[in-house]
Amino acid sequence: MISIALHEIGHMVPAKLFGIKVTQYMVGFGRTVWSRRRGDTEYGLKAIPLGGFVRMIGMFPPEPGGDPHRLRKASTGPIQALVEDARRAAKEEIEPGDEDRVFYRKAWWKKLIVMLGGPAMNVVLALLLAGGVLMTFGNPEKPVLAPTVSSVSECVIPASEGRVACEPDDAPAPAAEAGFQPGDEIVIFNDQPVTSWEQVSAEIRAAGAGPVRIGVVRDGEQLTLSPDLIMAERPTADSTVDDPEYSEVGFLGVSPIIDHYEKENVAGVMAWSGTFMTRMLDAMAGIPQRMGNVWDAAFGGAERDPETPVSIVGAGRIGGEIVSELAGAERIVTFIMLLATFNMAIAIFNLVPLLPLDGGHAAGAIWEGIKRGWARATRRPMPRPVDVAKGLPIAYGVAFLLIGMAVLLIYADIVNPIRLFG
Repeated sequence: MISIALHEIGHMVPAKLFGIKVTQYMVGFGRTVWSRRRGDTEYGLKAIPLGGFVRMIGMFPPEPGGDPHRLRKASTGPIQALVEDARRAAKEEIEPGDEDRVFYRKAWWKKLIVMLGGPAMNVVLALLLAGGVLMTFGNPEKPVLAPTVSSVSECVIPASEGRVACEPDDAPAPAAEAGFQPGDEIVIFNDQPVTSWEQVSAEIRAAGAGPVRIGVVRDGEQLTLSPDLIMAERPTADSTVDDPEYSEVGFLGVSPIIDHYEKENVAGVMAWSGTFMTRMLDAMAGIPQRMGNVWDAAFGGAERDPETPVSIVGAGRIGGEIVSELAGAERIVTFIMLLATFNMAIAIFNLVPLLPLDGGHAAGAIWEGIKRGWARATRRPMPRPVDVAKGLPIAYGVAFLLIGMAVLLIYADIVNPIRLFG
């Protein structure tokens, strides 16, 4: 709700600065549960917390060729009737003396700033949240590992298979057979001291198959364990998620604990932000194809892909799961990064150049600027403001589609939600 409220403030503040009359600032939809009027603007909360809006007068210009202060009633069909009704409603909001405070009369660049103000607010909020985490707690993508055992594998699973559960035919892991336990601090490998996980990992991989001697500290006591390493398929140093590479190396079967995360400076935060926005754009572009999985999960009992979008119900459930499953700083950091992701998603989604989204109005403002620039360059009469009301039939179609998606996501998040922790 705070993210939505700030998004709408991002529209309202520049609108008021540019002299546009703002009649309503509302968070939520449906019945008004609280409101207060200050000046020209009614501020309030509505019953359904699924969005918000800022109402500015004169969003649509009068009909071309007519008196700008009088709308001619002329309908040639249902689509034209929708456009005329929208213009009529916009005209009824304009009171005497407000003619210069309407949205459509403002310069194209002012319209653009007003419409981009909401998404910009969410982007700034996302970067502030994420930047605060990266500079104080550290980058969750850059863990600094300690040579202390976090978990011991029960079996050997080839990395290329992508499994996490052992099967009857899997060979037992050397570490489990040798008696390693979580909390063991590895201090010696083949009579040589080791002080970092990087050293331990490199020694294990290079040792290949065969017996080794590993000194560990357990409950303040130093022990020597003698596992018999085996060769196993593991990711190479150059391996990535999109282009995995594997090689046969020595394998023990222990995972290290995370000692801390590498902190970022301002330059590191900016570099991370660029990567973050690229990932979000890719994720948003993939929403249409992922909706098929949501449908299958909701009505066909298919496993829910964790990469599918969620509704506000799903986001709330994930937040609750984080609070209940994680502890301490990790809980706070994960929750903050989730909020950052949510805000970036709001911004990118609203920038889609279709009405009724902010991007649709922004596209109209940009097109108006192009037309006026061309008219100025060619010494032609200035064109009328771009009539975004003509795009209302598309807006109704988009709104219908968005409502359908929202209903499907809410249902799927109830009957087959995404589970972060199994």
